[in-house]
Amino acid sequence: MLPLSSVRLSGVRGCVGACLANAYQLTAGASARTAKRVVWEEMSKLLVGCCSWADKPLIDSGKFYPPDAKSAEDRLRYYAGQFPIVEVDSTFYGLPDETTVRHWIARTPDEFTFNVKAFRAFTGHQTPPKVLAKDQRALLSEEQQEAKTVYYDKLPQELRDELWRTFNERLLALDSAGKLGAVVFQFPPWFTYARDNFRLVAHCREMLPLQFTMAVEFRNALWLAEDTRERTLSFLRENGLVLVAVDEPQGFPSSVPPLAEVTCERLAMVRFHGRNSETWAASARTSAERFDWYYQDEELEEWLPRIEQLAEQASEVHLMMNTNRSDQGPVNARRLGRLLRERGLDAGDGPRGQQLGLALEVPAGTEER
Repeated sequence: MLPLSSVRLSGVRGCVGACLANAYQLTAGASARTAKRVVWEEMSKLLVGCCSWADKPLIDSGKFYPPDAKSAEDRLRYYAGQFPIVEVDSTFYGLPDETTVRHWIARTPDEFTFNVKAFRAFTGHQTPPKVLAKDQRALLSEEQQEAKTVYYDKLPQELRDELWRTFNERLLALDSAGKLGAVVFQFPPWFTYARDNFRLVAHCREMLPLQFTMAVEFRNALWLAEDTRERTLSFLRENGLVLVAVDEPQGFPSSVPPLAEVTCERLAMVRFHGRNSETWAASARTSAERFDWYYQDEELEEWLPRIEQLAEQASEVHLMMNTNRSDQGPVNARRLGRLLRERGLDAGDGPRGQQLGLALEVPAGTEER
């Protein structure tokens, strides 16, 4: 494994290097987006979509997909005709299948974008051994194989390497097709502001191929508290990591303020989780119950100045609806799209962002909180 300070591209650090005009992709496995010479434009590209197209509540609602969209292929093709981007949530629960990824590529237009959720083990979430492939489970100790869950920091190094190899290999196919947007790392509420956790974020960046874009969503308020915010944002900027801005219920330890900051010039991202305070911190809730929210115009209008600010600073802005009861995702995405058009912020067909390698550093003096 490379030391953090050695992951560099020609001595250029972070997004400053990635945003040089006329830059070329210098790493192996260059994508269809990054293999070409890029001329940057001033206007951002706004992409509005949903965090999944295959949720059972959405399918069962009968409100979004037409009656003749009965297969997985029919539904993805229909979705991709309605929105230019989607987030793949299934990759959080298990590593993607090679055939499935090929189907995603074949069933969507050339300019379609997939953001992909990082596998849960990588972000410190509890991971049931049963979601691993048989040969991967064999690398666990007997005790771990019998356990209900395992955690990344306790896994054998050989298994860690194998999980990253498999994950990256599957996503390289999307990247080569020009359809990989960002890899979204959603860290859990117990992932506090601490030096070791800064190191884990940097480790995740180090383990991804250089041309992948990494987006980070925190679920612990301490990362963006008034006295820690600048250090967190500086760390993200130095390492070319995208801060995922969020709209979510406030007043909980897991509540992150709706901070719209560009930490990587090629991409900004907002994930809209709804504002259901009654279910946000409740246990034993399904995602459909937790993120049960139809946005009203006035709630989304609060974000329009922030989105405009993001669009002025980032080359591409992804606006993702993670409200997934019934048809809430598509309804909310279309509502936001309408409000953007009314403000003159329509989603255009501008160039894709150049994705290059990054330097990685952990800020000195970071103390656990």
